[in-house]
Amino acid sequence: MNKQTENLEFLPINRKEMDERGWDRPDFVYVTGDAYVDHPSFGVSIISRVLEAEGFRIAILSQPDYKSAEPFKEFGRPRLGFLVTAGNIDSMVAHYSVAKRRRNYDYYSAGGKMGNRPDRATIVYCNRIREAYGDVPIIIGGLEASLRRFAHYDYWDDKVRRSILVDSRADILTYGMGENILRRIAFLLDKGVPVKKIHDVRGTCYLTNPEDTVHYPVAAEFDYNELKTDKKKYADAFGVQYKNQDSINGKAIIEYYDNKMLVQNPPMPPLERDELDKVYALPYMRTYHPSYIKDGGVPAIEEVRFSITHNRGCFGACNFCALAFHQGRTVRSRSEESVLHEAKIITEMPDFKGYIHDVGGPTANFRYPACDHQLKHGVCSNKKCLAPTPCKNLKVDHTEYMEMLSKIEKLPKVKKVFIRSGIRFDYLMYDDNDAFFKKLVSDHVSGQLKVAPEHISDRVLDCMGKPHIDVYNAFKKKYFDLCKEVGKEQYLVPYLMSSHPGSTIDEAIELACYLKAEHYAPEQVQDYYPTPGTASTVMYYTGINPLNGKKVYVPTTYEEKSEQRALLQFNKPDNTNKVRTALIKAGRSDLIGFGGDCLVKPERQPHFDKKSDKKNDKKFDKSNKKGAKAPQSKGKSAPKQNKKFDKLQNKKSGKKK
Repeated sequence: MNKQTENLEFLPINRKEMDERGWDRPDFVYVTGDAYVDHPSFGVSIISRVLEAEGFRIAILSQPDYKSAEPFKEFGRPRLGFLVTAGNIDSMVAHYSVAKRRRNYDYYSAGGKMGNRPDRATIVYCNRIREAYGDVPIIIGGLEASLRRFAHYDYWDDKVRRSILVDSRADILTYGMGENILRRIAFLLDKGVPVKKIHDVRGTCYLTNPEDTVHYPVAAEFDYNELKTDKKKYADAFGVQYKNQDSINGKAIIEYYDNKMLVQNPPMPPLERDELDKVYALPYMRTYHPSYIKDGGVPAIEEVRFSITHNRGCFGACNFCALAFHQGRTVRSRSEESVLHEAKIITEMPDFKGYIHDVGGPTANFRYPACDHQLKHGVCSNKKCLAPTPCKNLKVDHTEYMEMLSKIEKLPKVKKVFIRSGIRFDYLMYDDNDAFFKKLVSDHVSGQLKVAPEHISDRVLDCMGKPHIDVYNAFKKKYFDLCKEVGKEQYLVPYLMSSHPGSTIDEAIELACYLKAEHYAPEQVQDYYPTPGTASTVMYYTGINPLNGKKVYVPTTYEEKSEQRALLQFNKPDNTNKVRTALIKAGRSDLIGFGGDCLVKPERQPHFDKKSDKKNDKKFDKSNKKGAKAPQSKGKSAPKQNKKFDKLQNKKSGKKK
């Protein structure tokens, strides 16, 4: 295959490639902040292929130079309009760490090079398009637009910003999964309907005059001028938004911006199985455009190149996760036949080595909605399916998922099928049938299994929307028992988060004591990162849990956040002084010393007994190093917790000695 023919199998990324297809102009120009990767793990790839399958001509304008309007004229004025996305993730998250430091590597750019997209890419791109073509229709979508569709707290500006639809001057905002939304908009534009008249499409937001008719029942109305100054009203508004993100029971929501009215229509229903199968059967090239080869390719493809997405949505609905606000809490999955077909395609790729890296999704072990009630009445607006305890209507069944994995394993050229996206360990524990758990441990763990208990404090876990720690402890014991049963030395790597709303220094100390007792020393700890579209971000900004209206303690100062993080990695010498300072301030000097339950050694005194001190140092270091290497130890039962930790836990749970 010569290079010219090869390029034609990708959608055109410049005028030369468009001319080679014999087009005079495209129907849509799709502007993206990412390098062009034609793989179904990338939103641009899915939407462009879906529209192509409907007969529309799509040109990709990837990471255009945003310093002027000229690069946006590459394909001329499109027949129907521009589609705009910042890329697979929010541009501010892509560019900045939780400490607001500029990142030095971009997984979604060729060669990992930073600087190929602007901050707040959606807004910048739209404004450049307006400079180039005035009133051309602009439709924005993707994660950045979806999660910023309402007035939202912005961590980087430390204020409540307007809807991104207002700031971008786009015509329509699409939120959630956009296949059917964009199909509908494209057909209406193709029929000649003016973009300013497209007000009835589900899954969209639009700006109009306050006196105009809203096409759906309205749940609530809010005014930006109040939301940006009144934290209680802002929290209440998010609570209403969160409860109306279901396609069955969701209603429209209105926000006023001076003389304009922003309307969010109810969500578009999720794609059903046959629709999902069709989306994933489209002719993806499954790699980056050849123009990036000279730069070393696009790093983001490496994680997904030999992976399969089998589901969408997540009824786990952790409060710090944006999935509930974007994909929704209603789970849908692809058929076994569709997944097997994709697996066969992967096995025929020239660099396939026999390993399917993942068969997963937002949560790997979900295949169906949480209960039958959701199919007719939608998700419950006043409770979660799994936390703090499972709903009595929860249906737990791993049978189909397990059978699907077994069929993939039997394909020619497949040596192993791994599961690397998140396993929901509590859902796994609620299954009375151990067959999948045993198969997971026996066949699908690549040396270590990553799970997300996140914390051990009930107070913090409730703010996170996670199950309590006893569920994780039971899971951990069973996991290691099964590892021993199948004769495998495998590890468990728990994700942990510091400084989440609800976590005082006492909760951080409680978690540190747990880690000490478990002889576990995490190499990495995630500081809580307030990103748009999550309940936890609302807690961070307002000090109010928007889902129940209760006040929440929030660690916001750099000093306390760094101390909480240091406590979770108390064994690192660089953290010793911070941990010691935090313990003294918290009145927990009992955890400073040479005892087995102590977190750090005392500060060296000017006049010390060298012989005695060396002996104590050696004893302390030995107790700290024993088993304290990530990943977690080999399936042996964790030693009994020290007395002080037992006392702390008993006091917390109300138990008597």
